[in-house]
Amino acid sequence: MEIDGSKKLLKIFISIENIDRMVLYSLTFYLFSSVAVLSALMVISAKNPVHSVLFLILSFVNASGLFVLLGAEFLAMILVVVYVGAVAVLFLFVVMMLDINFVRLREGFLQYLPFGALLGIVLVIELGILFLTDRSSNIYNNQTPLQPIVNEVENTKMIGQILYTEYFYLFQICGIILLVAMIGSITLTLRDKGGVKRQNIDSQNTVDASTAIEKKKVNIGEGI
Repeated sequence: MEIDGSKKLLKIFISIENIDRMVLYSLTFYLFSSVAVLSALMVISAKNPVHSVLFLILSFVNASGLFVLLGAEFLAMILVVVYVGAVAVLFLFVVMMLDINFVRLREGFLQYLPFGALLGIVLVIELGILFLTDRSSNIYNNQTPLQPIVNEVENTKMIGQILYTEYFYLFQICGIILLVAMIGSITLTLRDKGGVKRQNIDSQNTVDASTAIEKKKVNIGEGI
């Protein structure tokens, strides 16, 4: 009887621990998602474009947190490194360096407001249909885990194993294509402007001092 009682207590403790994990997971999800949605709204509603870019970075960071909750830490890392570290910072520098007349850009806001409102209504209706879908469908059954399945091998390591084993040649071909595209874009945009002085290393190395330097004796109080 004592063994059965200890087993029941153990099951109760395990169920309580699972409930605590689910509550913590749900609170974290709603925190990241709410901040991401609010920051996305501030991107399009902020008057200062610099503030819009900063809110965009905040939205990316919270989206990466959602990817971590889903067990996709590789996508979270790529989102932070690529979009936050490169694209969003590039937007910020462009906005700060260019003298853009934002008052003139906002003049056509009311013209496109009905179309934007229509798209917003359609999006809200689609989200409502999604949330009001029959709970007996396969995505809401009890067999579907509410938490992401954590494997023994990390997500980043699994992607690396697949890329460098099964898709190694395709991965190298993609790298070569990107390299050729980068070289081609540089070549197409390079322009040789006339009348511009440039440094010529070969001519400088072959200069003779006797012909390059002319010595003149200047008397005191007289010019050349």
